[in-house]
Amino acid sequence: MPAVPRAPGRRAHTVVDSPCGPLTLVAEEEHLIGLYMEAQRHRPDESAFGERLPEPAGPPFAETARQLEEYFAGRRESFDLPLRLHGTPFQRRVWAALREIPHGQTWTYGRLAGHIGRPTASRAVGLANGKNPVGVIVPCHRVIGADGALTGYGGGVERKRALLEHERALPAAGAMPLPLL
Repeated sequence: MPAVPRAPGRRAHTVVDSPCGPLTLVAEEEHLIGLYMEAQRHRPDESAFGERLPEPAGPPFAETARQLEEYFAGRRESFDLPLRLHGTPFQRRVWAALREIPHGQTWTYGRLAGHIGRPTASRAVGLANGKNPVGVIVPCHRVIGADGALTGYGGGVERKRALLEHERALPAAGAMPLPLL
């Protein structure tokens, strides 16, 4: 299917299947601005997603779908996509730092706070982490509690556990691995 041209600032979305359930991809022009799971906390109202496209065709949808497929097949560890993340400067700083957490590893909220130069801001980091608009691609699932607990994932703890198991990154104190949903 040929790319569907969009006017500047205009949004569109499509839905792709994944082992975590359907993922709604949202684009503004040729930039990915959202990836949302079903029943995700902080998921915007669907009216903010723009026109629904029947297939993930054209930029950035086709490339996002391809890279997600590679990730879930175990052939990709990071994403290289045109992102436009809307948030406060602090949120964008946290989201940029999330992309520095290596595949197969987890960091605590405190470590992430220290990494951005705000060692006492772990609670604020957690709030920014929870507002990440592009889950999986910006790997907020790789952040865990100081005690190793799988807390604070907008897609649900079961999905967080499944993503970490997929990456073989469950902390030693983590619960029994679950298959991807």
